[in-house]
Amino acid sequence: MELGPLRTALFVPGNRPDRVDKAVKTSADAVIIDLEDAVALTEKEVSRSTVRDKILEHADRKIIVRINSLDSPFFHGDLAEVITGNLFCLMVPKVESAAHIREINENLIKVENEKGIVQGTVSIIPLIESAGAVQNIHRIATEKMEPSRIYCVAFGAADYTLDMGIEITREGTELSYPRSRIAVASRAAGIEPPLDTPFMMDLKDMEALKVDADRAKQLGFQGKLCIHPNQIEPCHTIFSPAKEDILYAEKVVQVFEEAERKRSAAIQLDGKFIDYPVVEHARRILKMAEHIRSSHGE
Repeated sequence: MELGPLRTALFVPGNRPDRVDKAVKTSADAVIIDLEDAVALTEKEVSRSTVRDKILEHADRKIIVRINSLDSPFFHGDLAEVITGNLFCLMVPKVESAAHIREINENLIKVENEKGIVQGTVSIIPLIESAGAVQNIHRIATEKMEPSRIYCVAFGAADYTLDMGIEITREGTELSYPRSRIAVASRAAGIEPPLDTPFMMDLKDMEALKVDADRAKQLGFQGKLCIHPNQIEPCHTIFSPAKEDILYAEKVVQVFEEAERKRSAAIQLDGKFIDYPVVEHARRILKMAEHIRSSHGE
């Protein structure tokens, strides 16, 4: 199954199969079945079989499983139970270093071999959730593995601000540095753009959600983690190309290709200078629009 792009990924508790069934019926690009924060300690082990059943039941859906962290007593058991050949992706919390990425990869290879699954089938999304992880993000994102594993990274602001001893605000200025560093490191590493932290200030405040999502988009994020279905559509709007942007991108590509045929590579369109970087940006917009159309019929 093709991975992305992901504008939205909706969290749902791994011990609530009824909520998983509801989540997969939403328009979210992917569903994250959570075995970490959303599941009590006493429920973690017994919830694994439920999660595995739901992965198999919804094989046509992009399912991500957030397992417990590498240093938890549940990590190895989570891997052994939830890894299947049709699992879309594994989200690993509290990744702190390139060494963590290597260790995760080694454990995944072992489980894939034991289950007769082709190595590299399961991609990973490391969660960046601390000052140390933000500082190490370039090494994390560029860690070379065989097979290749990292689809993208995701930002977790709740644990990050806890680690820093600060509070999340509506203005979001306290998140500007980690967001910027994560986005730049992802681009430099040549992986997909990152996923932004969930908006948790007020689940009913859609305008604040839109502002927060737009901040992330402007910094280079491809989408946002969601904790409620009502966050999906606003985030889709923010992280999808607007109709006018698509039309303009089509026009840019058309006139530039015509100019190229006339041996020109620098032209003006509607008073704006058009050269190769502008055209490449237009082509990316059209590629994303086509992916959205083919995946969701939007």
